[in-house]
Amino acid sequence: MEIKDSVALVTGGNRGIGEAFVRAFLAAGAKRVYVATRDPANAQHLVDEDPARVVAIQLDVGKPEQIEAAAAQCQDVSILVNNAGQFSMQTLLKAPDLSAARAEMETNYFGPLAMCRAFAPILARHNESAIANVLSAGGIVAVPGMGGYSPSKFAGRAMSTCLRAELAPQNTSVTALIVGSVDTRMASHVEGFKETPATIADAALKAIRKGADEVDTDFMAVDVRANLARDPKGFELQMRRSLSGERVTTGR
Repeated sequence: MEIKDSVALVTGGNRGIGEAFVRAFLAAGAKRVYVATRDPANAQHLVDEDPARVVAIQLDVGKPEQIEAAAAQCQDVSILVNNAGQFSMQTLLKAPDLSAARAEMETNYFGPLAMCRAFAPILARHNESAIANVLSAGGIVAVPGMGGYSPSKFAGRAMSTCLRAELAPQNTSVTALIVGSVDTRMASHVEGFKETPATIADAALKAIRKGADEVDTDFMAVDVRANLARDPKGFELQMRRSLSGERVTTGR
Protein backbone atom coordinates (compact mmCIF):
# COMPACT_ATOMS: atom_id res chain seq x y z
CA MET A 1 0.00 0.00 0.00
CA GLU A 2 1.02 3.62 -0.35
CA ILE A 3 2.46 5.33 2.72
CA LYS A 4 1.83 8.87 1.50
CA ASP A 5 -1.37 10.30 3.01
CA SER A 6 -1.81 7.25 5.24
CA VAL A 7 -2.60 7.46 8.95
CA ALA A 8 -0.37 5.33 11.16
CA LEU A 9 -0.47 4.34 14.81
CA VAL A 10 2.77 3.14 16.41
CA THR A 11 2.73 1.52 19.85
CA GLY A 12 5.78 2.24 21.95
CA GLY A 13 6.36 5.12 19.57
CA ASN A 14 8.18 7.51 21.87
CA ARG A 15 11.68 6.00 21.64
CA GLY A 16 13.88 3.41 19.94
CA ILE A 17 12.42 1.56 16.98
CA GLY A 18 9.02 3.10 17.59
CA GLU A 19 10.37 6.64 17.34
CA ALA A 20 12.20 5.66 14.15
CA PHE A 21 8.88 4.42 12.74
CA VAL A 22 7.25 7.75 13.52
CA ARG A 23 9.99 9.69 11.76
CA ALA A 24 9.96 7.32 8.78
CA PHE A 25 6.20 7.67 8.33
CA LEU A 26 6.47 11.45 8.47
CA ALA A 27 9.31 11.48 5.96
CA ALA A 28 7.24 9.27 3.65
CA GLY A 29 4.36 11.73 3.67
CA ALA A 30 1.93 10.20 6.15
CA LYS A 31 -1.01 12.48 6.87
CA ARG A 32 -1.01 11.72 10.58
CA VAL A 33 0.94 9.57 13.02
CA TYR A 34 -0.43 8.58 16.41
CA VAL A 35 2.40 8.01 18.88
CA ALA A 36 1.08 5.54 21.44
CA THR A 37 2.95 5.54 24.74
CA ARG A 38 2.20 4.88 28.40
CA ASP A 39 2.87 8.55 29.16
CA PRO A 40 2.12 11.02 26.32
CA ALA A 41 4.62 13.46 27.85
CA ASN A 42 7.37 11.11 26.71
CA ALA A 43 6.37 11.77 23.09
CA GLN A 44 6.16 15.53 23.39
CA HIS A 45 9.46 16.01 21.54
CA LEU A 46 7.90 14.34 18.47
CA VAL A 47 4.72 16.40 18.74
CA ASP A 48 6.81 19.57 18.97
CA GLU A 49 8.66 18.68 15.77
CA ASP A 50 5.46 18.34 13.71
CA PRO A 51 2.38 19.34 15.72
CA ALA A 52 0.17 19.31 12.62
CA ARG A 53 0.74 15.62 11.99
CA VAL A 54 1.90 13.99 15.25
CA VAL A 55 -0.60 13.11 17.98
CA ALA A 56 0.53 11.54 21.26
CA ILE A 57 -1.97 9.19 22.90
CA GLN A 58 -1.88 7.28 26.16
CA LEU A 59 -1.76 3.55 25.54
CA ASP A 60 -0.50 0.62 27.56
CA VAL A 61 -1.20 -2.45 25.42
CA GLY A 62 -1.66 -4.48 28.59
CA LYS A 63 -4.72 -2.43 29.56
CA PRO A 64 -7.86 -3.28 27.57
CA GLU A 65 -9.63 -0.08 28.54
CA GLN A 66 -6.80 2.01 27.05
CA ILE A 67 -6.89 -0.01 23.83
CA GLU A 68 -10.64 0.59 23.62
CA ALA A 69 -10.13 4.31 24.20
CA ALA A 70 -7.40 4.48 21.55
CA ALA A 71 -9.62 2.79 18.99
CA ALA A 72 -12.44 5.22 19.78
CA GLN A 73 -10.09 8.19 19.38
CA CYS A 74 -8.12 7.05 16.34
CA GLN A 75 -10.88 6.25 13.86
CA ASP A 76 -8.84 7.07 10.76
CA VAL A 77 -5.92 4.64 11.18
CA SER A 78 -4.89 2.79 8.02
CA ILE A 79 -1.56 1.35 9.27
CA LEU A 80 -1.10 -0.24 12.69
CA VAL A 81 2.42 -0.92 13.95
CA ASN A 82 2.58 -3.20 16.98
CA ASN A 83 6.01 -2.23 18.26
CA ALA A 84 5.69 -2.09 22.06
CA GLY A 85 7.60 -4.94 23.65
CA GLN A 86 8.91 -6.27 26.94
CA PHE A 87 12.05 -8.28 27.73
CA SER A 88 12.53 -9.27 31.37
CA MET A 89 15.97 -10.91 30.98
CA GLN A 90 14.85 -14.04 32.86
CA THR A 91 15.18 -17.71 31.98
CA LEU A 92 12.17 -19.97 32.29
CA LEU A 93 13.35 -22.07 35.24
CA LYS A 94 15.61 -19.71 37.18
CA ALA A 95 13.10 -16.90 37.34
CA PRO A 96 11.63 -16.74 40.87
CA ASP A 97 8.10 -17.23 39.54
CA LEU A 98 6.04 -16.98 36.34
CA SER A 99 5.38 -13.25 36.57
CA ALA A 100 8.09 -12.24 34.07
CA ALA A 101 7.02 -14.84 31.51
CA ARG A 102 3.37 -13.84 31.92
CA ALA A 103 4.23 -10.15 31.52
CA GLU A 104 6.23 -10.83 28.36
CA MET A 105 3.40 -12.86 26.87
CA GLU A 106 0.91 -10.16 27.85
CA THR A 107 2.89 -7.35 26.19
CA ASN A 108 4.37 -9.22 23.24
CA TYR A 109 1.41 -11.41 22.28
CA PHE A 110 -1.91 -10.60 23.94
CA GLY A 111 -1.37 -6.85 23.66
CA PRO A 112 -0.76 -6.87 19.89
CA LEU A 113 -3.61 -9.33 19.43
CA ALA A 114 -5.95 -7.03 21.33
CA MET A 115 -4.77 -4.10 19.21
CA CYS A 116 -5.47 -6.01 16.01
CA ARG A 117 -8.94 -7.00 17.21
CA ALA A 118 -9.76 -3.41 18.17
CA PHE A 119 -8.44 -1.82 14.98
CA ALA A 120 -9.45 -4.41 12.38
CA PRO A 121 -12.87 -2.77 11.81
CA ILE A 122 -11.18 0.62 11.43
CA LEU A 123 -8.63 -0.74 8.96
CA ALA A 124 -11.49 -2.31 6.99
CA ARG A 125 -12.80 1.15 6.07
CA HIS A 126 -9.85 1.69 3.73
CA ASN A 127 -9.33 0.17 0.31
CA GLU A 128 -5.88 -0.85 1.50
CA SER A 129 -4.57 -1.11 5.03
CA ALA A 130 -1.74 -2.78 6.89
CA ILE A 131 -0.56 -4.22 10.19
CA ALA A 132 3.14 -4.56 10.97
CA ASN A 133 4.13 -6.68 13.95
CA VAL A 134 7.63 -5.99 15.25
CA LEU A 135 8.98 -9.40 16.23
CA SER A 136 12.48 -10.75 16.79
CA ALA A 137 15.05 -13.21 15.55
CA GLY A 138 14.21 -14.83 18.88
CA GLY A 139 10.85 -15.61 17.29
CA ILE A 140 12.32 -17.88 14.61
CA VAL A 141 14.96 -19.60 16.76
CA ALA A 142 14.39 -20.49 20.41
CA VAL A 143 16.84 -18.63 22.65
CA PRO A 144 17.01 -20.26 26.13
CA GLY A 145 18.59 -17.17 27.67
CA MET A 146 15.56 -15.13 26.62
CA GLY A 147 13.14 -16.96 28.89
CA GLY A 148 9.57 -15.94 28.14
CA TYR A 149 10.58 -13.35 25.52
CA SER A 150 11.54 -15.81 22.80
CA PRO A 151 8.37 -17.94 23.20
CA SER A 152 6.24 -14.78 23.18
CA LYS A 153 7.77 -13.73 19.86
CA PHE A 154 7.14 -17.21 18.44
CA ALA A 155 3.51 -16.70 19.46
CA GLY A 156 3.49 -13.29 17.80
CA ARG A 157 4.77 -14.79 14.58
CA ALA A 158 2.06 -17.49 14.57
CA MET A 159 -0.52 -14.82 15.38
CA SER A 160 0.62 -12.81 12.36
CA THR A 161 0.02 -15.79 10.08
CA CYS A 162 -3.44 -16.46 11.52
CA LEU A 163 -4.48 -12.80 11.31
CA ARG A 164 -3.19 -12.56 7.76
CA ALA A 165 -5.69 -15.23 6.76
CA GLU A 166 -8.57 -13.62 8.63
CA LEU A 167 -7.88 -10.12 7.34
CA ALA A 168 -7.21 -11.01 3.70
CA PRO A 169 -10.87 -10.51 2.68
CA GLN A 170 -10.75 -6.86 3.79
CA ASN A 171 -7.43 -6.26 2.00
CA THR A 172 -5.44 -5.66 5.19
CA SER A 173 -1.89 -6.98 4.87
CA VAL A 174 -0.09 -8.37 7.93
CA THR A 175 3.69 -8.19 7.96
CA ALA A 176 5.87 -9.96 10.50
CA LEU A 177 9.11 -8.04 11.00
CA ILE A 178 11.99 -10.22 12.16
CA VAL A 179 14.42 -7.95 13.99
CA GLY A 180 17.95 -8.78 15.14
CA SER A 181 20.20 -6.66 17.32
CA VAL A 182 19.31 -2.98 17.35
CA ASP A 183 20.81 -0.06 19.24
CA THR A 184 17.95 0.45 21.71
CA ARG A 185 17.54 0.44 25.47
CA MET A 186 16.03 -3.05 25.32
CA ALA A 187 19.21 -4.40 23.70
CA SER A 188 21.66 -2.50 25.91
CA HIS A 189 22.97 -5.82 27.27
CA VAL A 190 23.90 -7.09 23.79
CA GLU A 191 27.51 -6.87 22.70
CA GLY A 192 28.78 -6.37 19.17
CA PHE A 193 27.37 -4.62 16.14
CA LYS A 194 23.86 -3.21 16.39
CA GLU A 195 21.73 -1.77 13.63
CA THR A 196 20.20 1.67 14.02
CA PRO A 197 16.45 1.90 14.70
CA ALA A 198 16.15 3.88 11.45
CA THR A 199 17.43 0.87 9.49
CA ILE A 200 14.64 -1.26 10.90
CA ALA A 201 11.96 1.36 10.22
CA ASP A 202 13.13 1.85 6.63
CA ALA A 203 13.05 -1.90 5.97
CA ALA A 204 9.60 -2.08 7.56
CA LEU A 205 8.11 0.67 5.41
CA LYS A 206 9.40 -1.07 2.29
CA ALA A 207 7.73 -4.26 3.49
CA ILE A 208 4.45 -2.45 4.18
CA ARG A 209 4.48 -0.90 0.72
CA LYS A 210 4.92 -4.36 -0.83
CA GLY A 211 2.45 -6.07 1.47
CA ALA A 212 5.18 -8.57 2.37
CA ASP A 213 4.26 -11.42 4.71
CA GLU A 214 7.56 -11.65 6.60
CA VAL A 215 10.79 -9.68 6.33
CA ASP A 216 14.20 -9.97 7.98
CA THR A 217 14.97 -6.33 8.70
CA ASP A 218 18.73 -6.41 9.32
CA PHE A 219 21.95 -8.37 8.99
CA MET A 220 21.58 -10.31 12.23
CA ALA A 221 18.06 -11.45 11.41
CA VAL A 222 19.24 -12.66 7.99
CA ASP A 223 22.21 -14.41 9.59
CA VAL A 224 20.04 -16.15 12.20
CA ARG A 225 17.67 -17.46 9.54
CA ALA A 226 20.57 -18.68 7.42
CA ASN A 227 22.17 -20.50 10.35
CA LEU A 228 18.84 -22.05 11.28
CA ALA A 229 18.33 -23.31 7.73
CA ARG A 230 21.90 -24.57 7.40
CA ASP A 231 22.19 -26.52 10.66
CA PRO A 232 19.14 -26.35 12.93
CA LYS A 233 20.50 -28.70 15.62
CA GLY A 234 23.92 -27.05 15.59
CA PHE A 235 22.26 -23.67 16.02
CA GLU A 236 20.16 -25.01 18.88
CA LEU A 237 23.35 -26.14 20.60
CA GLN A 238 24.88 -22.71 20.01
CA MET A 239 21.90 -21.12 21.71
CA ARG A 240 22.26 -23.61 24.57
CA ARG A 241 25.86 -22.56 25.10
CA SER A 242 24.70 -18.99 25.63
CA LEU A 243 23.40 -20.11 29.03
CA SER A 244 26.95 -20.81 30.22
CA GLY A 245 27.88 -17.15 30.14
CA GLU A 246 28.01 -16.08 26.51
CA ARG A 247 25.67 -13.16 26.05
CA VAL A 248 22.62 -13.66 23.84
CA THR A 249 22.95 -11.85 20.51
CA THR A 250 19.55 -12.29 18.92
CA GLY A 251 17.53 -9.81 20.96
CA ARG A 252 15.70 -6.74 19.83
